[in-house]
Amino acid sequence: MHTTLSRLRALLPHHSDLMDVREAPRQDLLAGLTVAIVALPLALGFGAAAGLNPAAGLVTAIVAGVLGAVFGGSRLSVSGPTGAVTVVLIPVVAAHGPPGVFMLALLTGGVLLAMALLRAGRFVRFVPVPVIEGFTVGIAVVIFLQQVPAALGIDGEGSHVVPAAWSAVVGFASNPGWIDPAMAVGVAGVMLLGARWRPAVPFSLLAVAAATVAEFAGGFDVALIGELPKTLPAPSTDFFDASLVPALLAPAAAVAALVTLESLLGATVADRMSGTSRRHSPDRELFGQGIANLSCSLFGGMPASAAITRTVVNVRSGARSRMAAAWHAVMLAAFMLAAAPLVGHVPLSALAGVLLATTVKMVDSRSLAAVARATRADGAVLIVTIVATVALDLVWGVVIGLAVAGAIALVKLAASLRLHVEAPDAHHDHHDERAGRMAEHIAVFHLHGPLFFAARKDALLESCEGRTLSVVVLHLQNVTTMDASGALALCDFVDDLARRGVSVYMSGVRTDQHDTLTVLGVLEKVCTGDHLHGDVDQAVAAARRRLRQTGVL
Repeated sequence: MHTTLSRLRALLPHHSDLMDVREAPRQDLLAGLTVAIVALPLALGFGAAAGLNPAAGLVTAIVAGVLGAVFGGSRLSVSGPTGAVTVVLIPVVAAHGPPGVFMLALLTGGVLLAMALLRAGRFVRFVPVPVIEGFTVGIAVVIFLQQVPAALGIDGEGSHVVPAAWSAVVGFASNPGWIDPAMAVGVAGVMLLGARWRPAVPFSLLAVAAATVAEFAGGFDVALIGELPKTLPAPSTDFFDASLVPALLAPAAAVAALVTLESLLGATVADRMSGTSRRHSPDRELFGQGIANLSCSLFGGMPASAAITRTVVNVRSGARSRMAAAWHAVMLAAFMLAAAPLVGHVPLSALAGVLLATTVKMVDSRSLAAVARATRADGAVLIVTIVATVALDLVWGVVIGLAVAGAIALVKLAASLRLHVEAPDAHHDHHDERAGRMAEHIAVFHLHGPLFFAARKDALLESCEGRTLSVVVLHLQNVTTMDASGALALCDFVDDLARRGVSVYMSGVRTDQHDTLTVLGVLEKVCTGDHLHGDVDQAVAAARRRLRQTGVL
């Protein structure tokens, strides 16, 4: 209990956070306004893309934006709805409706809080770069396919994006209508071209505003967002349904994994861009996201995460503290209060265009090409992760990517075990010390690298074939790691030599490997003594004394 309480105190806001807020209030205010302009169409778009009312995305951006800023572990991260999380929500909405999403946010928050208390944030650094890049590209492809029905003005059907997008294309081909595609392509084109021309201008908001004015003036028959609430809904637990918990545990774990990955990666990016020595706290970031998700569920929102795109905009806009992210949420709340009737006329195809452009900007072609060309193994992991993410889902994409990367790493690690044998050879100069001990039928086996379950251990036995030996010295000083399988392989090798009448000495045994060899009974089968932890010459000298005593020499 004392440990848990001390960890909890470390995760709560500090006095230094208040000092940071006072550092540059004007810069934080301007940065928050800039991020709010960028976040508004994205929040609405992600709410609609998840199968909920666009207002759910806006509520999520407001609630998570404030609480993520106050309790999060990064001074510059901006929280809200994201594309990665939205992808997981579609089948949940189809199966359980909005109450299922609210329960999912509640469970996700609980999982994230538990991860924070268990200090699980540090493990994200072990995710390989090809898996991260492949995961990002896979998300971009999935979000792009998600927006195809809305961009074509067709109601999407199916819980998986590939058949739903194909069904929309077929439906559009049988009864084409060009207003929705024109709006989607126009908004996406303005965003992409405008970002090249004037990166600081919020072209997403301008393009959506232009599409709304065009719809209002032309009276086109297109799907609209509809009426939005003018204020935040009151906190409620009416959605709580314990019967949904078993069905939502797996999606909650998936969303928590996505939130962890995206939030901590975004915090790392913000640290690098800020140019300061201050770094984020991974566990506190998970704690803040847990609080944000719990609260979003109470206000009728969807699961939230730190958003890398909005975080980058925040840093580039001059944010100096966590107050900038809080101001972004306040601006969105003010917009909901003052302009909710206007937002109701925004075409869904225009929001689809925003997300289509976002998917293009998510993919860093130079980084992707660099990873793909680095090694064949990295390219294979990248491709496998992309395909699995699109064909299956985001969680399986990461799991399969990690599995393939781990398998390749194991193969490379196993191949790194090297064996150098100093064996008897009649052609050696017997005046040389090494040649002398070889002529005495004493072979020295130098092992270099990891000796573990995946290592090629039969090389030990093969190295003795066709040799006349009396003693083998196993020198283990350069064995970097040893597990039970590796130790048992040595045991089998010693037993095989014993059947041939060959004695085994060991040298260079490291302290951390001594217990493993003892527990598994390896050391009781070899000749032990002062040479066990010493160098090769000590073991060879002991072997010579033994051979003289037995009359071999």
